[in-house]
Amino acid sequence: MVMRQQTRRFPLPEQCDPPQSPRETLPTMYDLPSEDPEEPGLPDEFHDYQPQLLRETFQPPAYQPDRFFVATDMNLYYTLDHPLWHKRPDWFAVLGVSRLYDNHDLRMSYVLWQELTPPYLAVELLSPSTEQEDLGKTQRTSDEPPTKWTVYEQILRIPYYAVFSRHTDNVRFFELTGCQYREIDPAEERLWLPEAALGLGVWSGMYEGMERKWLRFYDDRGVWIPTRTESERQHAEQERQRAEQERQRAEQAQQQAEQERQRAERERQRAEQAQQQAGQERQRAEQAQQRAEQLAAQLRALGIEPEP
Repeated sequence: MVMRQQTRRFPLPEQCDPPQSPRETLPTMYDLPSEDPEEPGLPDEFHDYQPQLLRETFQPPAYQPDRFFVATDMNLYYTLDHPLWHKRPDWFAVLGVSRLYDNHDLRMSYVLWQELTPPYLAVELLSPSTEQEDLGKTQRTSDEPPTKWTVYEQILRIPYYAVFSRHTDNVRFFELTGCQYREIDPAEERLWLPEAALGLGVWSGMYEGMERKWLRFYDDRGVWIPTRTESERQHAEQERQRAEQERQRAEQAQQQAEQERQRAERERQRAEQAQQQAGQERQRAEQAQQRAEQLAAQLRALGIEPEP
């Protein structure tokens, strides 16, 4: 996003005796303008959603959430020689700084001489009116501020710089090597950021109801970092799966209990059958004993003593 640059110098306060610290004497974000009312036009929807996706998926594992800062379309003041000169990246990330200004306030702008830490990554979203500026193809006159490319490369020395076009879905990655940017092989469409332990790449998918190519971050396994909505959906799916597993386990336990009941019933029936068979055998034995006794009595009646 192109900002009209201010060239007038900011009136610096005079020092007193004893001297005050730079944080007390130099302009802070409260002193510098955070908006430019003369800037023509407003960003389109893509300039809202793409930075939002970057913000949601920028989750460097080595940094606590309160120890890095990301910003969208925020004034970035970079030189005390001209305190009102600034650039306005579409998105940038800073590692190792408090998420809040002085640990308590939301930032209105990012003032380098107060923060002391330059961005680690800057992303610009190309449009026909900004492409030349974003890719370092514009020239400046002696009385104009330095170009965006010069500021990122030579003054701020931002280690990584990415430009992405919504019109062509092409991305270009640049890494600061020595004193200048070196373009990464564009065929990769992925850039690894070692200090953040994250990668930035082109992802095709649905975000905020729009199916297209987007820039988003991935982890060291190459897995895309989930957005808040995706995390909630994954959590809900995991809960559904756990509930389904519990239901299946309950059904299996019920089936096992039913099988045990059936086995117990079969054992009871077998015991009853064995008991009945034993009763029948006892009755047969009693009947045989009775017949033997009757036969013996008949033989005795005939004067024959039965053999024992």
